[in-house]
Amino acid sequence: MKTTIPSTTSALTTLLRSDFITQWRNRRAVVLVLLVPIIILVSWKSAITKLGAAFALSTCITIGLTAIGLMGYSNAIARDRDKGVFQRLRVAPIPRWAIMISRLAVQLAMIMLITTAVFVVGYKVDGIELTPMGYTLGYLAAFAGGALYLGLGQMIVGLLKNAETVNSTTRLVYFVFIMVGMFGEMGMLGEKLKDIVHWSPYGTVKTILSASMQTVGWSSDASIALLATIGYAVVFAYLGIKWFRWNTR
Repeated sequence: MKTTIPSTTSALTTLLRSDFITQWRNRRAVVLVLLVPIIILVSWKSAITKLGAAFALSTCITIGLTAIGLMGYSNAIARDRDKGVFQRLRVAPIPRWAIMISRLAVQLAMIMLITTAVFVVGYKVDGIELTPMGYTLGYLAAFAGGALYLGLGQMIVGLLKNAETVNSTTRLVYFVFIMVGMFGEMGMLGEKLKDIVHWSPYGTVKTILSASMQTVGWSSDASIALLATIGYAVVFAYLGIKWFRWNTR
């Protein structure tokens, strides 16, 4: 009996369909990822005039991107590796890159979803309206920031093998990034820490998001922040791929 090996395109299509179905079945986790930035955006309604629309939107999207990369992507990869899903996929006639491309495509869709949700709620609830260029650049900046946090999540899951350890570590890193990032950026933790936060992954992502939504134009500070964001993403992704193991042994 002749065995037919599926084409790479067919295998990738099947993987994409399977991963999106899995994401849909875990929609409760998706809702939780969406809730935090939306709640913050709504609660800041009365302070938008002081904080600025770009500040509020960029902060909420940054928080959402952090949740996607750390608590969404990395935990899903660690859980599937622990269950032996990747080990079974490796023996299938599917290129390894196709397996990861499928997972990343789901996360890119999540980035689009959470960015759109923040823009819609910002418009409907807070009355924030950007220019068409502002929205377009906002999405592009969100994808750049998302790549950074997906790379960070990949690095953590590559460094740590145990799924529970990955889960606890990502929650801790998420908490530190959000709390230190938000308060440090406002100068509430001292000027020195404010400068550190500004050039941290949290700060560079927020800077490019904020700059992309403003009508005053793109500054040199935003350009440096974009280069730093890309640099972070490349380093995190390189280490994450280098350290990643397909099983827990």
